[in-house]
Amino acid sequence: MTPRPLRAGDRVTVVSPAGPVPAGLLHAGVAWLTTWGLDVRIAPHALDVHPELPHLAGTDADRAADLAGAWHDPDVAAVLCARGGYGSRRIVDLVDWEAATRAPKVFLGSSDATVLHEPLWRAGVASWFGPMIASEAFVHDPTARDRLRHALFGGSTAYRGTTVVGGRARGTAVGGTLSLLRTPPPDGSVVWLEDVGERPYRLDRLLTDLLREGWFDRVAGIVLGSWTGCGPPEAVDAVLRDRLGGLGVPVLGSVAFGHCAGQHTVPLGVSVELDADAGVVTVVP
Repeated sequence: MTPRPLRAGDRVTVVSPAGPVPAGLLHAGVAWLTTWGLDVRIAPHALDVHPELPHLAGTDADRAADLAGAWHDPDVAAVLCARGGYGSRRIVDLVDWEAATRAPKVFLGSSDATVLHEPLWRAGVASWFGPMIASEAFVHDPTARDRLRHALFGGSTAYRGTTVVGGRARGTAVGGTLSLLRTPPPDGSVVWLEDVGERPYRLDRLLTDLLREGWFDRVAGIVLGSWTGCGPPEAVDAVLRDRLGGLGVPVLGSVAFGHCAGQHTVPLGVSVELDADAGVVTVVP
């Protein structure tokens, strides 16, 4: 199920499922959305801070209620996350995903919101992994912002990178931020991976744990994004090639998605074709 693209006049709601949100960035992000012709609402608890755990944007119950309320509002065409940080995993079990996936709509989130994408792509519902509304990446990066608008309003994009392991594959796009992934993906998936601030040895450990758990056993291909703040690029590349290069599936590296300047907004839960030889991933109509 692929929600229809946005169009001018649509109502969208900004929610904060994870960390506390800077009010200035949120209002600046909302202002940009308004210039796109969208009717923007801010969820009731989007600017909350948890009274005892200030790393959270309010209580678990309130963050979950905001997410569910926006999702189940028939007048809302899109649910857009304000920022990441930490906290989405604490509310994922408080949302009725079965009900949510019966009424699919545009969903945008990245980084910590990776865990909120999983129940969507498992149900065959498309979603978007891209810059969030109250983030520097949206407010102050015009390339990333324009790419997000292009994606949300129905534009098509070919995502380009460099060959790590050659070959071609087709499957459902899944994944997100490496350190947040847990449950193995469906058979034949094309997995998108990125992360931020994880040193090479930590990336090695994360990938090794997933390999030991059989996480990659039935994937069809892998797309690697940005690894900002993860150490020297050559050291990161060595870990990725060592851990993923022997899986027998095509691997495409250096795709501009994740925590990087000018990041693409990439689709999850849709069928994609990976041609690692040609260095490109495309959405299959």
